[in-house]
Amino acid sequence: MTDIVDSQTRSRMMSRIRGSDTRPELIVRRYLHACGFRYRLHRRDLPGKPDLVLPKHRLAIFVHGCFWHRHEGCFYATSPATRKDFWRQKLDTNAARDKQQQGKLISSGWRVLIVWECGLKHRLNEIQTVAEKITSPDVLDEWPERPPRVRHANPPSA
Repeated sequence: MTDIVDSQTRSRMMSRIRGSDTRPELIVRRYLHACGFRYRLHRRDLPGKPDLVLPKHRLAIFVHGCFWHRHEGCFYATSPATRKDFWRQKLDTNAARDKQQQGKLISSGWRVLIVWECGLKHRLNEIQTVAEKITSPDVLDEWPERPPRVRHANPPSA
């Protein structure tokens, strides 16, 4: 299947994808701030440069997009139809790097919480679960625990 836009348009579209200050990340930041949690953003001295760091709770929070970080079993973790080998390698490398960075954080005494984009799209009314997980003793945790059951023929726009 060929791309529906020309290469210049696709390049422009892809260049506008943000790596930080994304909509899901801003939702989590606003919620945690409203709950009274204080955090640091994108600490470069920690492995993987977590999106949010709560030093008081020794917690690193990653807000992952389901597509880029390969949320297993998620509707949004589809693979592109064009350049399959390129995308498979790129996305597998992202997932492997994530696991490696999380392992480094855990081995240095940090707890890790991964918040998935799909959880924010479909379970926004349950976001208080994220705040509860901050005080949880679990070393590695994810929210939502499993992909959402909601399946759309055309996914809703964020």
